[in-house]
Amino acid sequence: MADVTRRFHLRHLRSAPTSWVSHTVGGRVRRAGTGLSFWYRPLTAALSEVPVDDRELPLLFHARTEDFADVTVQATVTYRVSDPVKAAERLDFSIDPYRGTWRGQPLDQVAGMLAELAQQPALDLLARVPLADALTTGIATIRAAVAAALADDPRLTETGVSVVSARVVALRPEPEMERALQTPTREQVQQDADRATYARRAHAVQQEQSIAENELQSRIELARREQQLVEQRGANTRREAELEAERQDVASAAEADRLRRKATAEADAARVRDEARATGTRLVGLAEAEAEVARLAAYRDLPPAVLQALAVKELAGQLPAINELTVTPDLLSKVLGRLS
Repeated sequence: MADVTRRFHLRHLRSAPTSWVSHTVGGRVRRAGTGLSFWYRPLTAALSEVPVDDRELPLLFHARTEDFADVTVQATVTYRVSDPVKAAERLDFSIDPYRGTWRGQPLDQVAGMLAELAQQPALDLLARVPLADALTTGIATIRAAVAAALADDPRLTETGVSVVSARVVALRPEPEMERALQTPTREQVQQDADRATYARRAHAVQQEQSIAENELQSRIELARREQQLVEQRGANTRREAELEAERQDVASAAEADRLRRKATAEADAARVRDEARATGTRLVGLAEAEAEVARLAAYRDLPPAVLQALAVKELAGQLPAINELTVTPDLLSKVLGRLS
């Protein structure tokens, strides 16, 4: 709205760049245009202000389709006042010269006119199509029909209002009917979800089966390798036993050979010792025999008295030590008798 200020008995009006203002005095237009700023006398001035910017008008109305289903149409119409002079002549855009506010509601009149003009083609079109077609392809058709009706309407042209665009935002049936229409889609979506669930479960079962088979193959391969390991360990143990037996055989043969050599060496040594001992004994015996022969030969030439003396001496050497000796005539006679 225009900004009106007071200076004594005068008023000053300052309009916005998007507002067209007309100042009339005595039936004659003093000034008219957008973005004006001027002084005036409120007692003699007639002022009009027409907004020339783009404005959006939301529309919400009910309609009935061919199959008697109630639908709600939600649309938006964008319009502007292209000819503010015609608009000021056809509609009451006058403002209070003291406060700068509209005396009436001109924009409500424009909105009501646009709503009536927009509803009529939409209602006519929906009455000729069933609900299913209206919900699927009706939005574009209704938008085109509303835009064409608003663009060609002579009332808007005479009023100086032009429609920039018309949009149909939504076309919705009653909640119960909407749920009923959504039921097949929901069922189809649920079936698709169930199929996806079953496919996922089947895939999971297949994957589990593959995993189980892989685990079984792994266990079989592990058992086979364990068998090979056991067989290899047995072969290694058997080979170690054979090598140990061969080593013991070699050690036993070496020990037996050593013992045989030792026994042979000991036997040879014993034989040599026996031979040496026998030889020594023989030599000693020969020497003793020769000495005895020599001694006997020496004794053979000695007189009997000397031999007796030697015998006594030899006997004395063979007798034990005698600390005390008692000689009686009987003992002496016996000894002499033996010596004789």
